[in-house]
Amino acid sequence: MASLRGHALIGQSGGPTAVINQSLVGLVERCVEHRDITGVYGALNGIQGIMDERLIDLGREAREELEKVAHTPAAALGSVRRKPTPEAADRILQVFEAHDIRYFFYVGGNDSAETAHLLNEAAIAKGYEVRLFHVPKTIDNDLACCDHTPGYGSAARFVAQAFMGDDQDNRSLGGVKINVVMGRHAGWLTAASRLARRHEDDGPHLIYLPEATFDRDGFCDSVEEMLHRHGRCLVAVSEGIHDAQGNHIAKGSEVDSHGNVQLSGTGALGDYLSNLVKTKVSAASRVRADTFGYLQRSFFGVVSEQDALEAREVGRAAVDVATSGDVTHGSLGIQRGDDGGSYQPVYAVNKLEDVAAATRLVPKEFMNGTNDVTEAFVEWATPIVGTLPQPGRLASHPVTRRL
Repeated sequence: MASLRGHALIGQSGGPTAVINQSLVGLVERCVEHRDITGVYGALNGIQGIMDERLIDLGREAREELEKVAHTPAAALGSVRRKPTPEAADRILQVFEAHDIRYFFYVGGNDSAETAHLLNEAAIAKGYEVRLFHVPKTIDNDLACCDHTPGYGSAARFVAQAFMGDDQDNRSLGGVKINVVMGRHAGWLTAASRLARRHEDDGPHLIYLPEATFDRDGFCDSVEEMLHRHGRCLVAVSEGIHDAQGNHIAKGSEVDSHGNVQLSGTGALGDYLSNLVKTKVSAASRVRADTFGYLQRSFFGVVSEQDALEAREVGRAAVDVATSGDVTHGSLGIQRGDDGGSYQPVYAVNKLEDVAAATRLVPKEFMNGTNDVTEAFVEWATPIVGTLPQPGRLASHPVTRRL
């Protein structure tokens, strides 16, 4: 396939992550090195910024500042949640043509892959030649055709360490503690709470994912059982848990352009479950609930080194694929290679239509009944999350009573 010469444009979309800017900088690094890419621009706030023609010249950024940006959480270009209409796609292609954009890289999750697919179809229909690639990111880890996604490892590390600390808190004062974790349809992030458990009596004692039906009576029975067994109970629950009819246990009223109902940013589920325990579990005392909410995805200082490395590399790989001319569009993904039994990431290209708007769920082999995850999940997640702190525990040598 013939080489294509012109400008590159980068956009970021959807929920930010702690390492999304690693991908941005990886893209910029490769773009400025390639002779067929005559300049590299950034779109402020994703496709909305393209429509408004709010572009910046990333090629003029100082190298030292770019490196700082790479280690800064959240979307440096600004993000957006918008599904392009046919009219919006036409406007975007007009901007591409006006600025000689021949390479477009869109960093985002499955909704962003859908946006990239729609734009690619519009470009083909118009006959405008552009190499268009989706670069993966999502803390939800729910992209189809991938072993895992950049952003997940760091968010999972945050969740695991938060539960480590909360377990110590719960051990100190007892009672029931419920933590609501992000996860609309897939429970990968909630499952990461399992990494906090180092001893048989460590929390979380119960883990609820949206892949399993949530039964209110069963939940209350399980909490009561853990109270009798451990004298306390720490619970991890995905925001997207639902009943047998598929109804969310709690949700907001807002819906975005991709049809996603608001689940994060509200304490409704935590309040509902804590009130349920207070009402139904006779042994419960000191019942509390927290919603981790948006802290999970852009927390400064709790970053998986492997996650950061892979986020940078997947950006570089996207430019390598785009400029090679072997394929004109696609979605980058990370697979797990085999390097003598040790963990090894492999970067591959998937079809946009296979990733667009699809959801990869936690498989059954990672689920232990309806309220726990397996050791197989721990083995899978550990290389991505990295080595976690080791909490200390007093031996508690008793002193002989004198009274």
